[in-house]
Amino acid sequence: MKTEGAGARWSTSSYSNGEGACVEVALGDTVGARDTKHHGTGPELWVSADGWRAFLAGAVDGELTA
Repeated sequence: MKTEGAGARWSTSSYSNGEGACVEVALGDTVGARDTKHHGTGPELWVSADGWRAFLAGAVDGELTA
């Protein structure tokens, strides 16, 4: 089991409506993402900070498709 999340400081967007349909992120040398519906008990995705920046750039540029 990975332990990147131990002691992580999770944040939710200020645009979140508080209904549990959001993503939380933890920023650092590695970046974690998780679904708020699981209240910290569900799976977490951890990527390098460079990988996170590339993901965000792709999202902004419309490179991600369903």
